[in-house]
Amino acid sequence: MSYHQTGPDGAADAACQYGASGLWFRGPARSTDKPFIACVGADETFGRFVPDPYASLLERRLGRRCINLGSLFTGAEALSQDESLREIVNKAELCVLQPPCVLGQSNRYYRVHPRRNDRFLGPTPNLVALYPEVDFTEVHFVRHLVTLLQSYSDARFELVAQELREAWLEAMKGFATGVDAPVILLLLQTSDPAADHSGTDIARDPVPVTEAMFKRLGQVCAGSLSLTVRPSADSDHLEDVLFGTLQQPIAEHVLGPATHRQVADALYGAVLGLS
Repeated sequence: MSYHQTGPDGAADAACQYGASGLWFRGPARSTDKPFIACVGADETFGRFVPDPYASLLERRLGRRCINLGSLFTGAEALSQDESLREIVNKAELCVLQPPCVLGQSNRYYRVHPRRNDRFLGPTPNLVALYPEVDFTEVHFVRHLVTLLQSYSDARFELVAQELREAWLEAMKGFATGVDAPVILLLLQTSDPAADHSGTDIARDPVPVTEAMFKRLGQVCAGSLSLTVRPSADSDHLEDVLFGTLQQPIAEHVLGPATHRQVADALYGAVLGLS
């Protein structure tokens, strides 16, 4: 297991790696040789700038070990294609799956970085043909890309959105069905009026997960719950979030400690329901 630091002072959200996985997860590293619940997800599960993410709070409530396998900037592609992550999760007694946003995956229209799924690598010929007037050279994040395409306000965008929905659903169903343990699907949805194009998962999604997508994914899971949450700046909890001087624009879009407690409370009941 190896470590790096992602917080302003390295204390609040140190990251670590497990086995051969190329992803960085919320630290400190925990042993996977003892019984545990795997909490898999993206930025929200990682709990950036928060000392006690919902996985830690759930562990205290349940009295059972909960390993935080949340990974920053991770999308459906990285989660579904990391075989080492799947091996780790298959050691767990139970898996909580918080699926990332729809945008972070390579598809027929654009390519993303294999681990930093928020990074736009380039358009495919399909996208260039669909949007010949767009200059993609200054686009670096997928959220910026998709919001740019959406701004043209015509029928072309729905072709891209539908491709993303289908690819996301296929990837997430593949992950869930490949896990040996029971899976609890945890969907965190937010409406953030202050959203920007920084590439953070908690900003307003130009292609949100629909109720139909949630239900279809939930059909292959042992349980599911959907929660409406608010980012720290929108919920007056920004003062409870730990961040450096230059990190406030990012911190405004993360989930604060009170919201992590809300999520842990909801998961507590869901886990007990499967016991």
